[in-house]
Amino acid sequence: MTSILFKHISHLATFDGPDRDAGTEISDGFILIHDNIIIACGPMADCPEGAERTADRVLDLSDHIVMPGMVNTHHHFYQNLTRVMVQDDELFVWLKTLYPIWARLDDRAMATASRMAMAELIMSGCTTSSDHQYIMPNDCTLDTPIRVAQELGMRFHAARGAMSRGESKGGLPPDSCVEEEEDILKDAERLIGTYHDMSDHAMTRIVLAPCSAFSVTQGLMKDAAALARTYEGVRLHSHIAEVLSEEEYCLETYGMRSVAYAESCDWLGPDVWFAHSIFLNNSEIKTFAETGTGATFCPSAHMRCGLGIMRAREMLDAGVTVGLGVDGSASNDTSNMFSEVRFAQFLQRVAPDRYLSETPGGRGGFGGTPAAMSAREALWMATRGGAKILGRDDIGQIAPGKSADLIAVKRTQLGMAGTQRDPLAALVMCGPFHVDYSFINGVPVIEQGAFTRLDIDAALRDHAQTMDRIYA
Repeated sequence: MTSILFKHISHLATFDGPDRDAGTEISDGFILIHDNIIIACGPMADCPEGAERTADRVLDLSDHIVMPGMVNTHHHFYQNLTRVMVQDDELFVWLKTLYPIWARLDDRAMATASRMAMAELIMSGCTTSSDHQYIMPNDCTLDTPIRVAQELGMRFHAARGAMSRGESKGGLPPDSCVEEEEDILKDAERLIGTYHDMSDHAMTRIVLAPCSAFSVTQGLMKDAAALARTYEGVRLHSHIAEVLSEEEYCLETYGMRSVAYAESCDWLGPDVWFAHSIFLNNSEIKTFAETGTGATFCPSAHMRCGLGIMRAREMLDAGVTVGLGVDGSASNDTSNMFSEVRFAQFLQRVAPDRYLSETPGGRGGFGGTPAAMSAREALWMATRGGAKILGRDDIGQIAPGKSADLIAVKRTQLGMAGTQRDPLAALVMCGPFHVDYSFINGVPVIEQGAFTRLDIDAALRDHAQTMDRIYA
């Protein structure tokens, strides 16, 4: 058994409480891990006698803020091969422009893109990620990002996405980007049997994730739900209520709004979560809360694509589990979890909640409120909220018996100057930051700001060569 003692932690935020805050926060704290599990944590004065002498490694974090690794609940890794494209058009135009390019990707390109996306996530404090790979052109498989996650040491929930309804059948994607539904379900079953691990502290789990109402049939949605529920812990994920044109499509095609359509496909429940969920009305938010259906807030993508503002404040207050996601690298253009936390807090504060009527002085428009979301609530969504969405109680917090997933950010750096009164809030409000240390499953993945398992220069060269090859 290998043990590591993290001592004299300047500010330790455990996120171990039942509420939407940071739980126990400790100045001059410690964490003791054995192999991949947290054994003890608390004030340095309570550190077990002899721990420093007997530990295999002792790491002094007297100038660091330490918190649980963050959980990214929605992404499309492959999209970092098509960044900063279609910058000023609405979503359906964006998709129809990029589909033909994505149709040229192969499995080598998927590996390259996955490696780059995971590296960005890890450097920005993410230790667990889901990825929604819904396009499988040429020889692409979901095995490849799973292998890359194993190489880098990232905890990974691989979502077997799919598109089966092409343009010839009334769907949005070109026929060159879709698969046969029988093949999709067969491959999903193979992936579950090969990789899905329901043990505590598991590094890999499988999610079934048909892409959207406008790219798969109602039959595939129902079949995927039935298949997932024949296995323990296989969860369901998709997009919902991302744009108003999706709502119009559902009304025209299925005669109902998107949440009612999801319900008709058996796609509501505590084993289901949806990305975006922007255009939910009060009744639909109540439905999510009553059924335990989760939602992923993707603030950067919502702003970048001009989609709207998810009603995260109302959803949390109603009892909906909300996590954070960076979304695709082409609809966000980065994969930075600290950015998502920051924008999640700020975007809720600017969300219009009251109308300022016109006055003789010309005052008008909509106003927000700085009380809409705190920094700790935003971090809770990125840790405990994300863990709950993925069906996990072993990550997202620092407590005895939990997985040894933790990050450390140095306090003595330019962006943290003047933040002594509340260094945890500073991680949100003064960033985004990179981590100095990242331990995933007890293994150091970032040490002193550098990767331990990745040659980043070689990865960048490979990415540039892949871009040249795909666009040739």
